[in-house]
Amino acid sequence: MPGLNIDPEYTGNERREFSLLELNNRVRGAISEAFPGTCWVRAEMSDVRTNAASGHCYLEFIEKNPVTGQLVARARGSIWAKTFRMLKPYFEMETGQLFASGLKVLVKVSIEFHELYGYSLTVTDIDPAYTMGDMLRRRMEIIRQLKEEGVFTLNKELLFPVLPKRIAVVTSPTAAGYEDFLNQLAHNKSGYPFYTKLFPALMQGERTEESVIAALDRIYQHLDHFDVVVIIRGGGATSDLNSFDSYLLAANCAQFPLPVITGIGHERDDTILDMVAHTRMKTPTAVAEFLIGRMDAAAMDLEELQEEVSELATGILLKQRNFLQLLGTRLPVIATNRIERNRSLLQLLGNKLPVSASAMLSRRRSTLDTLQMQLQNRTVSRITEGTRFIQLTEQFIKMASPDYVLKRGYSLALKDGKIIKHATDLASGDELVTRFADGDVKSIVKK
Repeated sequence: MPGLNIDPEYTGNERREFSLLELNNRVRGAISEAFPGTCWVRAEMSDVRTNAASGHCYLEFIEKNPVTGQLVARARGSIWAKTFRMLKPYFEMETGQLFASGLKVLVKVSIEFHELYGYSLTVTDIDPAYTMGDMLRRRMEIIRQLKEEGVFTLNKELLFPVLPKRIAVVTSPTAAGYEDFLNQLAHNKSGYPFYTKLFPALMQGERTEESVIAALDRIYQHLDHFDVVVIIRGGGATSDLNSFDSYLLAANCAQFPLPVITGIGHERDDTILDMVAHTRMKTPTAVAEFLIGRMDAAAMDLEELQEEVSELATGILLKQRNFLQLLGTRLPVIATNRIERNRSLLQLLGNKLPVSASAMLSRRRSTLDTLQMQLQNRTVSRITEGTRFIQLTEQFIKMASPDYVLKRGYSLALKDGKIIKHATDLASGDELVTRFADGDVKSIVKK
């Protein structure tokens, strides 16, 4: 096959056999010939382990398919103790990251093939700039995604409370920064009362992201009890800050309905969590100072309002005092004038009173005479009407009387004192009383 270098020992029909050691020796020689020196390799570190006794670092280098994420290459690696003691602190100082699994690195390696242990890479140098570039690309991708989703500045747009007294604190309960934060709040010079509630979370290590998000979820269940959320971390390695460049943590913080203040304890570039938080401070103590400063600002605003109210009240009182003084000087004259006018009016009324009283009495007397005459006329009329009604009633009663009927030639037939109206009410032998106008006649019914 063109371009293919075939060992002459494999040509022809002769079968050549090797022991495993011989084969591995030949592979080792081929690799040494192909890579006589060192080369730079891009890969991701995995399964990084340090031997406590020897100080050697053992790890794996891997490469993943950028689309599927599946492994496409793997090689054993080692960093001898002498080299590792220099590379590790140098790398962590430059990148701010722990020398740990999951980081993409550019390493200088020598390629070795051992007859017993197989293929491996021995690290002799590392380029931190490559890792920093990869980290920067990842950070920029997260920031771009947050901005495209429209959540990057949501928390910053929240209105900060005038009196941030009720504080939900997310941190490790054993962190020294947490104690510094509480002491700073408790011993503020103005004696402002602050109420803090700790929501414990891991602030370093691989579980930092999920732990802080879980704390935020617990705070969310009691939103009405808090004014702000504080995420603080006292001290610790700068390399641990990688946990705060998390998309999920940043998205949760950016969309949290309370203002979030961070004090993760570092002076260098902000983490993505710092970028999306409402306010970023350097240390837990600085966060406490910020909260005290907000209370001071509110107190100053209150003092200014008090001064304004005092000035306004003083001005109003001064105007009222001047008015009262002016009124006091004019009051005697006004009172005298009013008394004189009332005296004149009383005199005029006094002069008019006899005439008015006489006229009024005359009108009342005439009215009484008229009423008396009307009363007499109405009384006579009512008496006349009553008399006539009595006479008519008496005449009606007389005409309805049985005596009146008898006088007109009629008679009444009575049986046992009752008037007989029908002949059928009688029987032979009944005794009747016939009443005339001038007397009664008794008779016996025969038929």
